[in-house]
Amino acid sequence: MFKSMLEAFLNLFKPLHTGGYPAKEIVLPDGYRGLIEYDGEACIYCDKCEKVCPPGAILFYQQENGEKKYRYNPWLCIYCGECVRACPKPQEALWQSETKQQPALKEEGVNEQWFVWEAACQNSREAYTTAKKAAKTGTNEK
Repeated sequence: MFKSMLEAFLNLFKPLHTGGYPAKEIVLPDGYRGLIEYDGEACIYCDKCEKVCPPGAILFYQQENGEKKYRYNPWLCIYCGECVRACPKPQEALWQSETKQQPALKEEGVNEQWFVWEAACQNSREAYTTAKKAAKTGTNEK
C-alpha cells in the first residue's frame, strides 16, 4: 500500500500525457473508424448489417405493408465496421464517417428503450411472416 501511495505522489510531479486536450485539437489517425452513417434511400433492406453486427446495435422494424424501418444505437455500437463490410452497397447505404461528430441519432431514451425496440422488431417480423403465410394459404385455397 505504501508503494502505491508513493507512486501516486510521484506522479504529481511528472509531465502530463493528455496532449493539451481541451486547448489543442485532436488529430485523428489514418483509417479512423467513426460513427455509422446511413442513407435510407440507398438501402435495399437486405438485413445483412443487422445479422453481422456483434453487439446488435442495428435493428430493422418490419411494418405491415412490407417496408422496414432502420434503427441504430450508437451507444451500443463498437465501431468494428462489420456492418459496412457486409453491406452490398457500401459508401452509398451504409458507411463509417471519418469526422468526429455527435451521434446523429438523438432519440429520447434510446438506451432505456433499446430492449423494448429489440422485442418490438422481433415481434413485427414474426407478425409479418405469419400474415404473409396466412395470405399465401388463403390464395392457394381459392
